[in-house]
Amino acid sequence: MRPMADTYWFCLEHHRVEGEDGCRSADRLGPYATRAEAERALDKVAERNETWDNDPDWNDDDA
Repeated sequence: MRPMADTYWFCLEHHRVEGEDGCRSADRLGPYATRAEAERALDKVAERNETWDNDPDWNDDDA
């Protein structure tokens, strides 16, 4: 399988955006189509976690 052109990942170990030749996949989030998207990876994770934490269909906490 050929790699996608101009793809970016966010490295969880080094906290930076990387290209195809970065760290191992287990240490990265992505791929992202743009550098800007990859730079916002941790913000996106936090936003999704907040949404899921407050979703009544997925909230198992006792009220």
